[in-house]
Amino acid sequence: MQIKILFVCVENSNRSQMAQAFATIHGGNAVAAYSAGSRPSGVVNPKAIAAMQNLGYNLATHASKSLHDVTAFAPFDAVVTMGCGDACPWMPAKQYIDWQIPDPKHLAPEAFNEVRDLLSQKVKNLLQEMGITTS
Repeated sequence: MQIKILFVCVENSNRSQMAQAFATIHGGNAVAAYSAGSRPSGVVNPKAIAAMQNLGYNLATHASKSLHDVTAFAPFDAVVTMGCGDACPWMPAKQYIDWQIPDPKHLAPEAFNEVRDLLSQKVKNLLQEMGITTS
């Protein structure tokens, strides 16, 4: 049985996109990962695409989506919000988690990659807490 996780940030162009990718990377077929934004930008940040390309993941295949675009996949086992505060509307889920992770969109590549790596570790820890063996 797959667990379903939704990652939400404001623009769905950086943090939530990378978190979705890491859930897929670390959880494999045991995880159905989704991402969305409370006010989606409509594009995935080229910095995020480059940061993930450095790890061999093609984030260019992702699209920036609104919460409305993912409601059909609810309820989720977990909804993880990142920095959208009150702008993140409620979605049906068994658990809600808020990660205080800075938006890296204006950061230099080295600092951007630090946020990317933090997301990777947080996603891996979450999956392990949910009983998923990670890669």
